[in-house]
Amino acid sequence: MSTGLQPQLTRYADGITAVDAEYIRPGGAAAHIIEQDHRAAFVDTGTTHSVPYLLAALDELGIDRAAVDFIFLTHVHLDHAGGAGALMQALPNARAVLHPRGAQHLIDPAKLIAASIEVYGEALYRRLYGELVPLPKERVLVTHDLERLSLAGRQFEFVHTPGHALHHHAIVDLQHSGIFTGDTFGLSYREMDTAKGAFVLPATPPSQFDPEQLLHSVDRLAAYAPRYLYLMHYGRVTDVPRLAQDLKHQIREFARIALEHADSSDPASAIGSALRELWRDLARRHGCDFTDAGFDALLDKDVNLNVQGLIVWLERRRKAQGAAR
Repeated sequence: MSTGLQPQLTRYADGITAVDAEYIRPGGAAAHIIEQDHRAAFVDTGTTHSVPYLLAALDELGIDRAAVDFIFLTHVHLDHAGGAGALMQALPNARAVLHPRGAQHLIDPAKLIAASIEVYGEALYRRLYGELVPLPKERVLVTHDLERLSLAGRQFEFVHTPGHALHHHAIVDLQHSGIFTGDTFGLSYREMDTAKGAFVLPATPPSQFDPEQLLHSVDRLAAYAPRYLYLMHYGRVTDVPRLAQDLKHQIREFARIALEHADSSDPASAIGSALRELWRDLARRHGCDFTDAGFDALLDKDVNLNVQGLIVWLERRRKAQGAAR
């Protein structure tokens, strides 16, 4: 049954299509569809509000809903996985594939909903994510580090990549030298592309950001020497060695800034100001010509979420140091 919507699609090589999940704004978040020999898989889903666009994308691509075998979820943050339950209701043969730390949170999402409301507030949470449909337990498949799954003979390897979240894994398309990175390789909005290529930004939200883990995870993915990375935020990027170095520099700077302002009278404000200054400087060196107002309009939500993650990391670090004394 057609949805009547016109999804925004970006078609890449190797049977991969990015579908705009219409999360917050156009071009903010992309689910990906992988086609292989008349079978298909999704990588991430966006929110419940995104599901009609994903189904419309199947229609436009000529993919039967019964031909979707998997929904690969990089992690269970709701911009990535909030629509999974609702999407599965329309895909009779699909199994949801998750890291074992995340699976229970979508089978019984009560704690996930409560934690998200604590971050966003009730009204904004409902507007962003709608109602979560639980995943049916019998259709959930958990994977372990370096486990492989086959989509019509096409091999995918699941790599545990904590740092952004403990329940995060990335998905390596072994035959086509691509990786679906979730948020491990940060964000790269197409508005910030210049003649130098893509610009990448770390994602450090509450509550499990850890800079050392994230640095290790970036190195682990870069070691595959992929040609392409497919980011939820947003789409395909190349020039992976440069992006890895840029990202690692920023992660280290984030940690330094957080520690520098940890004891200030208003650490959130001080850290936020320093992050904005860092990003503006790096973006302008990259060739982005945003005004400060234009920069804030594009990235202010990401700055604020990153600040929350850094504050939580500082609190967790302080507790750990206190316990060690």
